[in-house]
Amino acid sequence: MQIDKLNIARVSTVPFFVLTQLKAQIEALSSSGMRVTVITSRDEMSDKLASNKNFTYVPVNIERAISPSKDFFSLIALYRVFKKLKFDIVHSTTPKAGLLSAIAGYFAKTPVRLHTFTGQPWVTTTGIKRSVLIFCDKIIARLNTHCYADSSSQRDFLISSGIISADKISVIGAGSLAGIDLKRFDPCRYGVDELRVLRDDLNIPEAGKILLFVGRITPDKGIGELLSAFSDIVKDNRNVFLVLVGPFESVGENVVNQIDEALVRDNIRTVGFSSEPEKYMALADLLCLPSYREGFGTVVIEAAAMGTPAIGSDIYGLSDAIVNGKTGILVPVRDSESLKEGILCALNDLNLLSTMGVAAQDRAIRDFGSKTSSELLMKEYKRFFN
Repeated sequence: MQIDKLNIARVSTVPFFVLTQLKAQIEALSSSGMRVTVITSRDEMSDKLASNKNFTYVPVNIERAISPSKDFFSLIALYRVFKKLKFDIVHSTTPKAGLLSAIAGYFAKTPVRLHTFTGQPWVTTTGIKRSVLIFCDKIIARLNTHCYADSSSQRDFLISSGIISADKISVIGAGSLAGIDLKRFDPCRYGVDELRVLRDDLNIPEAGKILLFVGRITPDKGIGELLSAFSDIVKDNRNVFLVLVGPFESVGENVVNQIDEALVRDNIRTVGFSSEPEKYMALADLLCLPSYREGFGTVVIEAAAMGTPAIGSDIYGLSDAIVNGKTGILVPVRDSESLKEGILCALNDLNLLSTMGVAAQDRAIRDFGSKTSSELLMKEYKRFFN
């Protein structure tokens, strides 16, 4: 079978994930001649998928949370779509979409069934829920033709945890889910005057140092440890500011609202969701991602491409995204004191900060461009039909 004639389904739980993580890769697959169908839930972002001429959008509602009755109907809907459209490959991402696609694809007799693991929610859960989520990952591993991890350390973790055998999981290239758009994440897009206006809009003085967080504002992302570390830093240095870019989840909002000290609150800027986080990356001195779990940490590479180094937790995934001491700093997970020391180490050594920024940018351009990642994925698809 010719690679440019393949009929591909890409399945994810929500449109947001497709638009922010997979859009460039899916468009590259389509440009190569493949027929691509995107299957994901219907929500307020669905219109953006429906209007894209590079692929066909088929809405199938998939709940993020465990819901046996709704999950059953989603499974039946996926099975019917798979049987009707007769895909050569079904490739899923996100946990729930991965589970349902694995089962539906197996019973629909889809020739090649693939899944990319992007982090394990069960790492931060306990009890019965943890056991259920682990079992679901094992089903994904068992029923799919092959699986991918978006980092080498995550692959090792999944193998050592008994989720999947070494021969059934691999990493494409240097890792990441789909690479990054180097035309979008290019610091040359923003001039000095534009960044000055952004700084003024944030009400941050010219000499102010900027720590940046980009992502869901939730405890799993280490927001509590970040706020604790920042609180200690700003009490000694009023010239350091924290910019939070991303949607609040209820618990995360509570963590931020619990800050009592006015002098700490005065140095925090909450932006909310932004469709252009790269402009904040261009302005920032250091990206902070003290997450408890990450499959890879794409935001680290996005910031790196903008010339901004990162500090993150020394966990699987982030230990691949950050080269400790070269493109950023790794600190122990859930350790606000070490996080504070790492931030101060970077902010107080401008030469180190600059050197890490240059190295991070060089690595992002060399290893993580979306064009390179897409070409490698197409080679993967092709090998299943040789």
